[in-house]
Parts: sequence; C-alpha cells; structure tokens
Amino acid sequence: MVSIKGQPNLLHLTLKIWRQDGPDDKGHFVDIDAPGIPTSASFLEMLDIINERLIGEGKDPVAFDHDCREGICGMCSLVINGVAHGPEKATTTCQLHMRSFKDGDTIHIEPFRAKAFPVIKDLAVDRSAFDSIIRGGGYISVRTGAAPEANNTPIPKPVADAAFDAAACIGCGACVAACKNASAMLFVAAKAGQLNSLPQGQAERTARSLGMVQAMDKAGFGNCTNQYECEAACPKEIDRSWITRLNRSYTAAFARKSLL
Repeated sequence: MVSIKGQPNLLHLTLKIWRQDGPDDKGHFVDIDAPGIPTSASFLEMLDIINERLIGEGKDPVAFDHDCREGICGMCSLVINGVAHGPEKATTTCQLHMRSFKDGDTIHIEPFRAKAFPVIKDLAVDRSAFDSIIRGGGYISVRTGAAPEANNTPIPKPVADAAFDAAACIGCGACVAACKNASAMLFVAAKAGQLNSLPQGQAERTARSLGMVQAMDKAGFGNCTNQYECEAACPKEIDRSWITRLNRSYTAAFARKSLL
C-alpha cells in the first residue's frame, strides 16, 4: 500500500476478470494489471477506473450491471473471489470498498453462474427468470381507489415485522449463485412469504405458493438441499426459516388442490 500525502492510499492489484461476448461464447478469464486503485473507492468505482483505462487504450470495456449503487436494487451482483458479492457479510457489491483488500492482492471477478441466469456479456447476466416467478403468483387482490383506513385491518406488530423482514429481499440472486444446485428457494420464500404473512395476502395464498414454486421449477432453478449457503450469501440476511414456511405453505396448497 502506498501512502501519498494529501491523497488516499493506493493499491496495486491483479484482476482476473471474466470476459464473455454472449451466452453462446465459451468465455475466459483475462488478467488486468490495476495499479493506483484508491482504498476509498467502491468495488464498482474500481471497475469504472479499469474501464476508463481500457477505453483509453482502445479496448472494449468490461460489461457489468449496476443501478442505484446504494445496496437497494441488487443489480450489482458479482462473484468476487468465489463469494457472491465478495468477502464482507451483509454487503452488496456496490457497497463493498477496496479497503477490504490488500496491496498486491489478486482478485477473481466473475458473473453469477446458473442455468437460469444466462450471461449477456462479461459480468452481466439475464435475471428475468426472477420476473417470471413474481408473475407466477406475487400479487394480492385489493380494492383500488381511495386508500382504506389503516386501522380497518389490524396487523399484529410481530406479523408486520416478519413481513417487512421478508420484503427486504432485493432480488439480487446471490442465493442462487451461492447454492450448489442454483436453487432460488430463498428468493421465492421471501417474495411469497411477505404477502402470505399479511391478512391482505390470504385470499391468494394457495395460488401464490403453487404458482411461484411452479414458475421457479419451469425457469430451470435447482432444488434446495438445505445447506443454507443462500442465507450466508444474502446481503439482506434473509432468514432460512422462510424456506420452511414456503415448504409448509406449498405442501398444504398442493394437498388442497389435489382434493378439489
């Protein structure tokens, strides 16, 4: 690490970045020498610096997803040194800072890998399979128009808190990337659970549980084998207990449908 008076500390890194022209390209790692990276920079700002240098050299910049850069949208999903979103717990890639690395480090950067997340280019993947799961049952039927009186539907605080915890899921796909089976169970469980927990979501609970699980299977995600890498990698720390709740809800819904 080089300390320069009046300037931030700088790192000299070796980056091994995955380059792939599209879903049909084989892809490969490319070594990039990266001197002069400020420790104060975020991981995405570091990639911006690298891309500016590549463009200056007349080379193709590295494609990667990003949007809010505030840990809210989940677009910044990358696998960094084999870990979804990198080494810091409960931290999205855009919130990860270069001070988490040391001078001379070699950093492997690759996209989320799953059959249901085909690579668009380089580090950017198509996660529209998540949208199909939401369409499969993530809705509630409520009266439109003027907002109802808040106290007309009393919701116990523990129920509201639990629903809010599930709603914290940003749909980044880290759970899929971390799972050896590329299972989306934690994502589905959170999205179904936040609505299934509330009084307003009870009317569609059965259809929602069935529809979202079936959409997950159709999209090509793998099965959950309860190793809970998903919980460990989740930047919003969604609890694995939501998977248990989804399994119970799905089993009850399937049994109810079979009796009809």
